[in-house]
Amino acid sequence: MPMTFQNRLAETAAAVDQLIEELLPDDGSRLRQAMRYASLGQGKRLRPFFVAETASLLSVDARQALQVGAALEFVHCYSLVHDDLPSMDNDDLRRGQPTTHRKFDEATAILAGDALLTYAFEILARPETHPSASTRIKLVQALSSAAGENGMVGGQMLDILAETSNFATLEDISKMQLGKTGALFRFACVASSIMADANPKPFHQYAEHIGLAFQIVDDILDVTSTAKTLGKATQKDTAKGKATFVDFLGLDGARAAAQNHIELAKQALAPFGSRADRMCAAADFVVDRQK
Repeated sequence: MPMTFQNRLAETAAAVDQLIEELLPDDGSRLRQAMRYASLGQGKRLRPFFVAETASLLSVDARQALQVGAALEFVHCYSLVHDDLPSMDNDDLRRGQPTTHRKFDEATAILAGDALLTYAFEILARPETHPSASTRIKLVQALSSAAGENGMVGGQMLDILAETSNFATLEDISKMQLGKTGALFRFACVASSIMADANPKPFHQYAEHIGLAFQIVDDILDVTSTAKTLGKATQKDTAKGKATFVDFLGLDGARAAAQNHIELAKQALAPFGSRADRMCAAADFVVDRQK
């Protein structure tokens, strides 16, 4: 019987956690403890799942895909550590636990984030990630672009500016989220096409829609859920006066928009037929999740 999406997600999460344990053994240092605290735990590991699942579709070595997934997860975790800082979102909770700067201190959290980010590229550059040096360079280049000024960091800057200038249009919010949230999803979905030297277009289209749907649902949950359920503070954007997808579309309109993006994501993978069933189930998970 084919493995279900939920089982595959759990399998990938367990494998990523095991690899992170190998990559970040506890050496007793404060910095390493903070890095482990920030990267091990209760995350869904959705981004590594996309790397692993697209690798399966493209016959990419599973261990190599896992290396890329772990590197990507380090970038994601670093971004959460820094986003939670007092100078950014000033959050006390992440995944139901004290944020890294609350568990340790602000300086340690900054350095732990810095260390996770740089370690990600060390992992991508290792021969065990891919035997081809040119492929490893392409992976480094792609993740650098996704994480930097033209991707996640640029999107985060727009998000910060919105605290004082607000967003004028729905297109402005979409542009911000395509960077802040969508860029790492895009890398997750196209990384295996880089390793397989395959056409990235269907995976890129899938990721664009998944990223927007994910953020729309985040905006919905921020209004409708609780801190206990989400494991983090709610209604933060409202408190800061920032416009969200819900503000422009309303709750029903936002739910409809998220569902539309999910359907478009599934259409992008139609050429793979039933082999993409778990990727389609992942799309449904994005829109149906409660946290």
